[in-house]
Amino acid sequence: MRSRTPIPAAPAPVATGGPVPGAPAPSVHAVPGAPVPGAHAPVAPTVPGVPASPFFRVAFVAAPLFVLAYGVIRLLDGLDGSRGPGLAWTSGHLAFIAALALFVPIYWRMRRLAGGNALATTSAVAGTAGALALLAQFAIDIAVGFMSADHAAMSPLFEQVKAVPGVSLAVYDGGPFLFYLGQLALVVQLAVLGRVKVWTPPLVLLDLAFPLVSKDFIPLGAICLLVSFLPLAGQAARPVRAAHALP
Repeated sequence: MRSRTPIPAAPAPVATGGPVPGAPAPSVHAVPGAPVPGAHAPVAPTVPGVPASPFFRVAFVAAPLFVLAYGVIRLLDGLDGSRGPGLAWTSGHLAFIAALALFVPIYWRMRRLAGGNALATTSAVAGTAGALALLAQFAIDIAVGFMSADHAAMSPLFEQVKAVPGVSLAVYDGGPFLFYLGQLALVVQLAVLGRVKVWTPPLVLLDLAFPLVSKDFIPLGAICLLVSFLPLAGQAARPVRAAHALP
């Protein structure tokens, strides 16, 4: 008899992740938005945000009020025909220094609200440099007041200070303007982004213009600044996503 050659068994199918033979085919009509089995959920991109800070609710209101206090005390100090030295001179200057101490973190908070880009950072740096120049100016004023017996004795001391090379430009004639330019630039950027009302930059501009006309108008400028900062006080105290920043 002829022997039969054994037929080799068929190889077992290799799993490839496809459908199992005999299993029902998956439906092609997927529900929009429904998760696909086995698929990884997309990860939402993170957007840099501004964390909440109740400190700024107070700072945005207190800074203009300190400027207002300085302006009012300055008016009262001049009722006798001269300003300084004395309690009014010192207390008024200390009020403005307190405002400067609040403006520095305010500028950096506004920078973050504006997106933290190069333009916002440059504006915050300029505003901070101007604040430091004003701080030096007011510290000198207080020191001169303490060193002087009367108003007439203050002028020679101020002349000595301004005679130091670079002091007049940095502390009196040039540096302080960076404080106001940085402030205005930040507010304009926030207005472009829709973070503040369109009338906010004009109010800030009035605050900057009043002292240029006459320093006796500082209280009026401070009121304009307070009105413009009130909406920012609540906004800066809340967490805000900086998704729509200027390039």
